[in-house]
Amino acid sequence: MIAISPYVTYVTALAIAAVIPGPGVAALVGQALGRGLRAALMFLIGITLGDVAYLTIAVLGLSALTTLFAGALVVIKLAGGAYLLYLGTVFWRSKAGLTRVQSAKPASDAKTLTAGFALTLGNPKTIVFYLALLPAVMDLGQVSAGQWAGMAVLTVLVLLVTLAPYAILANRARKALTDPRALHRLNRAAALVIGGAGGVIVIQAIGALIG
Repeated sequence: MIAISPYVTYVTALAIAAVIPGPGVAALVGQALGRGLRAALMFLIGITLGDVAYLTIAVLGLSALTTLFAGALVVIKLAGGAYLLYLGTVFWRSKAGLTRVQSAKPASDAKTLTAGFALTLGNPKTIVFYLALLPAVMDLGQVSAGQWAGMAVLTVLVLLVTLAPYAILANRARKALTDPRALHRLNRAAALVIGGAGGVIVIQAIGALIG
């Protein structure tokens, strides 16, 4: 008989951590405002893959490995933040509204997914949850391969349920605007949200490098 208590504890803790707005939520909303629901969902998939990666590291007891490769994680964090800053610049400089940005500067699904993955790897909230808080609520030394698979599936489901509404609501707000001037203002708002999230990530990465 499989005990469900550890899974309930994990799902509850993850849902609380995920729903709290942070750089990931800000960037996700910016993607929905700037590029629509498809881009936001691809970004969200990248976020979930990053969480599954950290879950795997935590279950395998490789927290020391993350310390060893801290420099590599900082580089990934810088790259992810720089990409978000680039997107913010693209949106801000557009003079013809969101549709012009989408046609002139298309972003591939792979790049959007990778940006979400990189953001998660460099997100301090994610690192703290999986490598510090998770061992406090679960006995990770007793997790089998089957239990890890179940937790990975739950991770994806929880993040989709908690974060997708942010993207859906932002996308609806975007679709509700048809006036070119309103679209331009929304374009600028998306630039500030995405660029702001990217700026925070870059500053944190630089702080880690010089700290």
